[in-house]
Amino acid sequence: MPNKTIYVSDEDLPVFQRAQELAGGKLSTAISVALRRYVEMEEGRQEGYDEIIVKVGQGTGQKKRFSGVLLGEWGRTQGSRVEMFKVYRSRQGRYVLHLDRSPDWTDNSGAENWLEGLFSRGTWRTYLGLTDSTWGFIQGEATLDVVDTFEELRGKIPDEFYDLIADLANRPAVEDLDI
Repeated sequence: MPNKTIYVSDEDLPVFQRAQELAGGKLSTAISVALRRYVEMEEGRQEGYDEIIVKVGQGTGQKKRFSGVLLGEWGRTQGSRVEMFKVYRSRQGRYVLHLDRSPDWTDNSGAENWLEGLFSRGTWRTYLGLTDSTWGFIQGEATLDVVDTFEELRGKIPDEFYDLIADLANRPAVEDLDI
């Protein structure tokens, strides 16, 4: 195996030492992993792709990272929830759907609808600080779905959104102009 000499400045030495510790004592492993990730991300960036980080799960959830380009986003309300759809094309040509659903808010004012609740006697007493406000919510959630073809998104996203981004699905992430 060929040897490569890397010169490290005194101020960077602690970083290299920490990387070696994290890699189980093998600095070459740490450097190889870092360079692999750098090359992958830089090639993707040059091709027009971004590093995408999304939250998945309930509450704070877990973060997922991939290289992709955003094709579009669409929001709608469903009852007392807001749903936000984002569709990406990954660097490998797959399609990624990130769906973020807001918490389900409930109002305990006893009103039949929000307008009635806004002007109710109990609401005004809360506004004036004469009584405590009561409200609650059920935790929201976010999901990530990866499909091989754009057509597999049909039925997973609103039809209007599907039609809006269908034309974008096959376009390159970056178009080089000779101008």
